Amino acid sequence: MEMISMDGDKTLYRTWVRMGIYAGLAVSVIYPLMIFAPLPKKITIILASLFGPLLMLASLGLYYFLKAHRKTVTGQLAVISNIVASVLVTLMLIVQLSVNLSISGLMDSAGEGISEATKKWIWQVVDKVQLGMDVSWDIFIAIGTILFGVTMMKHPRFGKIFGLLGFLIGHFLLVFNLSTFPTPPGDAGLIDLGPFAGIWYLLVTVQIIRSLKWFDQQRI
Repeated sequence: MEMISMDGDKTLYRTWVRMGIYAGLAVSVIYPLMIFAPLPKKITIILASLFGPLLMLASLGLYYFLKAHRKTVTGQLAVISNIVASVLVTLMLIVQLSVNLSISGLMDSAGEGISEATKKWIWQVVDKVQLGMDVSWDIFIAIGTILFGVTMMKHPRFGKIFGLLGFLIGHFLLVFNLSTFPTPPGDAGLIDLGPFAGIWYLLVTVQIIRSLKWFDQQRI
């Protein structure tokens, strides 16, 4: 009975890891597209809706890959933090799209009924709500990245280089966002570490792909 249970667990872990790989690769494509590519409105909405759920699946796949070596509290806290971040980034992106698509039309319909100064004030107030959501998601993804980095430091397929990079990127992402709050670090003269975090997670996904043979040899 024990062997049946272990085989079932291994099949489940393998499924999660492979789903995580596909999701991680998809996120690595969607992230730069949303930032740099001028996309049609419907495509943008679809990508924004997919980004958070795919990030959650990628984080779960990473967690199960790390768990195959050793169960840790830091790994559990990391995936919880990234799941919360996935919810927050979905909320942020959908609200941003809703505001950006709606507020211009509302301003135009107001016409000469309100002054330019009032229009600017309305936009600044709404923009601060978006920025607050942006920082909220950055806090949780930074914490998750820090904790995943710590978990990786003693992992045979990641080690200190991957772990330390994740720890430092997450650490400075958190520090920069809190120190310039509510202004994004990139607008406050600091480095926007979001793309660096994205590259790190892509490299992590590639390393998992390279380590599938190792994963299949583990006793779970």
